[in-house]
Amino acid sequence: MAGVHKRLLTAAAATAVLGSLLAAAPASAAESVDWQPCADAPGVDCGTVTVPVDWAHPDRGTTSIALARRKATDPAARIGSVLMDPGGPGGPGAGQVKDGWTLSAEITKRFDTVGFDPRGVGDSTQIKCGLDELIADHPEVPRNQAEFEQLARYNRNLGESCNRLSGPLGQLADTESVARDMDAIRVALGEKKLTYYGVSYGTLMGQQYAELFPDKVRALVLDSNMDHSQRTAWEFLNSETQSVQAEFGEFAAWCGRTPSCALHGQDVSKVTRALQDKAARGELKDPQSGEPITPLSLASMFQGAFYGPSWDALASRLKSLVDGTKPAASAQLRNEIPVNTVFQSVFCDDWRLPVHNFAELEAYRRTAAALAPDVKVNSLGWQAVTGCIGWPNKASNPQHPLQVHGAPPLLMVSSRHDPATPYAWSQAAARQSGSTLLTYDGWGHGAYFKNSPCVTKATDDYLISGKLPAKGTHCAAVEPGTAQARIAGPKPPSTIGF
Repeated sequence: MAGVHKRLLTAAAATAVLGSLLAAAPASAAESVDWQPCADAPGVDCGTVTVPVDWAHPDRGTTSIALARRKATDPAARIGSVLMDPGGPGGPGAGQVKDGWTLSAEITKRFDTVGFDPRGVGDSTQIKCGLDELIADHPEVPRNQAEFEQLARYNRNLGESCNRLSGPLGQLADTESVARDMDAIRVALGEKKLTYYGVSYGTLMGQQYAELFPDKVRALVLDSNMDHSQRTAWEFLNSETQSVQAEFGEFAAWCGRTPSCALHGQDVSKVTRALQDKAARGELKDPQSGEPITPLSLASMFQGAFYGPSWDALASRLKSLVDGTKPAASAQLRNEIPVNTVFQSVFCDDWRLPVHNFAELEAYRRTAAALAPDVKVNSLGWQAVTGCIGWPNKASNPQHPLQVHGAPPLLMVSSRHDPATPYAWSQAAARQSGSTLLTYDGWGHGAYFKNSPCVTKATDDYLISGKLPAKGTHCAAVEPGTAQARIAGPKPPSTIGF
């Protein structure tokens, strides 16, 4: 995989996020934002908020948080600002807003849309890690104890380089610290209470904000939720893998009922398992580059295609692998295992999921493959768990059941078929917090952006008036490809993430 790393990485990709929070501290009275027109995004304003590097010790220096704002289109109807984060972890919310990420026209009419780059990310003060450490050779799927130890050394060396090059910020970018930054942003925006939309890993930011500042919540929409109460590496990996295997079943069923599917009329499971066997023998080659496709690379291909979902492109890509022909441009899918040091650094500080040796990890891999005979493993779950093996810093914000007391009702949203944040995670988070869960009975990651008028209206009503949908509300699935997107969702990440 070192070759893949070298192809994918640039100097800019050497940024990373790692953090630890030492104690609770209230948000300080942040300055107001000095908005200026963004040089690289016409019609968008850019600004920053300065926050303590260490909320437990505000005298230890500050760090800058980048913001981007699109003003409400109807100033007379303006309610306030809606803060937004696209997940990741490490997704640049300010960058996404500059690129056009937005909510519905009804929301942008009444709210300023404000995205932020979490500490350490994008245009905020960046966390730097060593490029040499990042591209160093290492096994992503260890085959023995020696390779397990090599992976641990790689992760340890990488984490130590982040600590060395980034100063105090290198160990102070966990999600709980980000939640405190969000309250400073709220103050700087002049909002008495926070209105927020977070998707995927951005839901963990919103969850922890509600725990820390329940009296400062106006309305929080948490779409495609993390479940921060999962206790073990196997519990995490198992829930991820079973979910993505279920999504494979949905893809195969779609192919069976859709004549335009490139594999229509074939046994999609049989085709996939034959490709998996070929990859396991080291015989599966990329028709375009000629390079080997590993089983984990193949799993990553499914994972990425299920986000949209992009079932038509996935079917065409699989057919090209079977035929040994170059795929059409429309069927080009990312099939490299993604490298995302920001993701790894934040995740390893927010989750304590120890794997002690090769035998334990191999047992997880074999069991996952038996439970998911088509996709074998959830590549995102595998990357998350194995990326923390040997990480030098202890998790300062480890998992715990969500506990929200004194906040107004929260709205959680989830697709019934989500490849990254399983539906069961949103069910658990809603149950733990007493939140209302709005279910989209369709496919993909980020339910608000799946062309469902039902989801859009229920979410918008809540953001505007605080009115929640009835508990147990389900919105019907919208067949993929039957409508053009009406809302500009966050752009797909350059690497797979939550």
